[in-house]
This record gives sequence, C-alpha cells and structure tokens, in this order.
Amino acid sequence: MATVLSEPSRTFNEYLLIPGYSSAEARPENVSLRTPVTKFRKGEEPAITMNIPLVSAVMQAVSDDNMAVALAKEGGIAFIYSSQSIESQAEMVRRAKAYKAGFVTSDSNIRPDQTLADILDLKKKTGHSTVAVTEDGTSNGKLLGMVTSKDYRVSRLSQDTKVSDFMTPLDKLVCGKTGITLSEANDIIWENKINQLPIIDDDMRLQYFVFRKDYDTHKEYPNELLDENKSYVVGAGVNTRDYEERIPALVEAGVDVLTIDSSEGYSEWQARTLKWVRDTYGDKVKIGAGNVVDAEGFNFLVESGADFVKIGIGGGSICITREQKGIGRGQASAVLDVAKARDEYYEKTGIYVPICSDGGIVYDYHMTLALAMGADFLMLGRYFARFDESPSARLMVNGNYVKEYWGEGSARARNWQRYDLGGDAKLKFEEGVDSYVPYAGSLHDNVNLSLDKVKSTMCNVGVLSIPQLQKEAKLTLVSATSIVEGGAHDVILKESRSNIR
Repeated sequence: MATVLSEPSRTFNEYLLIPGYSSAEARPENVSLRTPVTKFRKGEEPAITMNIPLVSAVMQAVSDDNMAVALAKEGGIAFIYSSQSIESQAEMVRRAKAYKAGFVTSDSNIRPDQTLADILDLKKKTGHSTVAVTEDGTSNGKLLGMVTSKDYRVSRLSQDTKVSDFMTPLDKLVCGKTGITLSEANDIIWENKINQLPIIDDDMRLQYFVFRKDYDTHKEYPNELLDENKSYVVGAGVNTRDYEERIPALVEAGVDVLTIDSSEGYSEWQARTLKWVRDTYGDKVKIGAGNVVDAEGFNFLVESGADFVKIGIGGGSICITREQKGIGRGQASAVLDVAKARDEYYEKTGIYVPICSDGGIVYDYHMTLALAMGADFLMLGRYFARFDESPSARLMVNGNYVKEYWGEGSARARNWQRYDLGGDAKLKFEEGVDSYVPYAGSLHDNVNLSLDKVKSTMCNVGVLSIPQLQKEAKLTLVSATSIVEGGAHDVILKESRSNIR
C-alpha cells in the first residue's frame, strides 16, 4: 500500500508569523540579510555568501547577463539560463564577469577614418555621448583618442568630417593603467576635473572607462556582491545531458557558482553529474542541485556532493507539473521538511548545506515566511521577470504594460533537458505555460522595497539576522476566515488597492 502523509500539503499563504519582543535595537537598519550559498563546516566560512537572500531563476525570460549584473549590484546572484548553446551561455557569463564594479566596457567605439555622421549614428544607437576612437574600432583596440559632445558642433561641422580631425587625441587625454583600483580612478577623475577616465594596458589598448557619474551610482549599491577581483559574482544553470562540455566552458568563462536545472532532482542523472564535477574539479567548482520536496531527496543530493539544495516542484506561477503529472508538494510543507533534514545533517556531520526555496512566492511577506521556515535564500522567476533588467519584451496589452514570461517547461523554451528522464531527446508534453506579467519598473527600486518589508517584519519578530529568524520565529496556521480578516474588509474602499512593490 502507498504511504500517505497525514499532514496536508501547505502553502505560504496558510501561515503567519507571531510577533516577538522588539528591543530598541530591532530597527531595519540593524538587520543583516547575509546568507550562505555554499556548504561549509562548522566554525568555517562558506566559499560564497550573499548580501541578500535572493537569486533569479534559471529561465530564458529572467536571467541573462544584464540580470546578472543588476542583481549582483543588489547583493544577490542570477543563474544565467542553460537552455541555449554552450557558447552563448559562456559568452553571457564572460560579459557579466567583465563588467567590473565601476569599470565599464566601452560599447561606443569608432575608427579615426570614420566620420561625424558615423558618430551621430552611434550616439543614436547607444544613447552614449562618449565614444572611444580605437585603431580598429573595437572596445579593446589601441586607443587613439576620444570624442565627446564637447568636441563638435553639428551646425558648424560637415557630417563627412573625419573623426581624426576633431577628436581629442591620446596625448591630450588623462588615462589610468590596468590594475588601478576604483578609488584611485575616482581620485584621478576629481583631481583632473574630467568626466571619464579611459583605462588602458601596457600596449595602449582600451580596457574600460570609469565615469564620474558612476561614482554616486556606485554609492547607491552598498550590498554589491563582488569576487576577489572586484568582478560581480555570477551563477549559471547546467543540465544532466551535456554537462561534460558545458561546465568546462562556463568555468573557463569565470562562473562563480552553478546549479543543476531540473524539474525533479532525486535522480541518478543528478548523482552522475555531481560525481563528474567532484571527480573533475574536486571542491573548486561550486554546484547546487535539485529540485526536491522532502528529506529523502535532500539527503540523496547532499551525499552525492551538492553544495546547496533547491526545494520546490510545481509551485512556480508558470509551472503546471502538478496538474500534468500529479507530483509535487505545497512549498511551505516542502521547505519545513527539508529544513529539518538540513539541521539534522548539520548536527550529525558538522556540515551546513544551504537550502534554496524555489517557487511559491506570491506576496513579499512570503519571502519572510520562507526564510523563517528554514530557507537560506530564495529563487524567484515571476518576481524578476517583471523588471526592466529581464531579457523578455515589454509590451502594451489592453492599455497596460506587461512583460512576456514563459516557463522552461513550455514549448516556447524548447528545454527538454530540464525534464529529461533518459529517453528521447524531446519534450513530450508541456509542464509550463507562456504568459504575461505586469511590468513593474526597475529591479533596484522593487528589490529594495521588498527587502524593506522583510527587514521590517524581522524587527516585529524581534530578530536581526536570517539565522536568528530561523531559530526564533513562531509560525501559526491560519484559517480561511482569518485570511479574509487579514485584508481590507467591511468597508467601502475609495479606490482600487494594488500591492505596491
């Protein structure tokens, strides 16, 4: 006879946090959201720690190199999607890693034999008025000069005038050398009263620009997540089919952390992938695995060598695995069960394996609930798909701006590898949908608002860190009636409310 669990499969919506004693120190500015990403031994520090507990999903509509940079600026990690060619994914990783904090790779470059008309076309295309003049017109060519809006007047200069005739030549430019720190670069900018500083190598080849305007921007991101070389920390997804070719390419591109992207992680295929990584790289390459929904799945992946474990099957807003196949578990129940197994494993071995809650987040307060239930960090798809920085198109539908959002199990994604059970190389039926999500603006504004809510709730609970929240939080189940009570009721609203993010 089948085993039947006595406890219902529960979602985040069925729980509330009980307020605790809030001391004078329980203020949002005192709350730390730092959290481990990779496993570590008791008394040691994890190889990777995030400054906020958010990562973006391994999805075509969510995580590319632009998302990787934007989320790393906030202190989290984007996992660049794997349902693309190895070369394309590796190039995305390479671009994100090349984007050093404050050091900008030039995207407006021109040859000296081109004309003012070419300058104007380039400015219209990129929106940038600073143009590097390089020998071959590339971003890493030998620097010969620079053109800004101060170097020409359209009304007084023929559009066929050669760039070399009006550019500021190299011998009149102030430049920095490769290896300079951002602080040193900013000192040079202020001392010389210039707006941009080209960074060149010993062969006079252009490497980066540092801009005066980025100094204040840099100060806006106190939580930015950097590696030892001051590059942003970048993640990427892999599958259990072509990992022997894909992982080396991603490692060579500079990826910091990987995760196996699969709809169900309790499998021989994931064990084989993890074994290959450990046999090939030892512990140097950090890789998470999943997804699972119970203690058995967690213990299997940990024993197989996972650095972190993802939780969740069928809880995503675009996922229809549960209705298609009848497998999964309510996300709250899954997180609570796996968190208990994680703690027991830590007590037994002294090794802490972080867990990631993937899916089931509808409202911002669900983030705090997931963390209180034991998740170390959260993987979000729909949430990040709504922002400017996601790779999907922004459209006007019925008078409202939306962004396209489709599941990796949809026919559009063509990602059969995610649902691979060792059979034919094709997607036999869909486990995801193609949809829209309301456009929400910039990632920076929305993430800060969401995390302000998390911090405020933690203060209400009386805790100042995620480990303290996990240890001291008190949760209560709520009835259907109390859910109604929790919203506006028995009044006539003046206007339609929205869940402002």
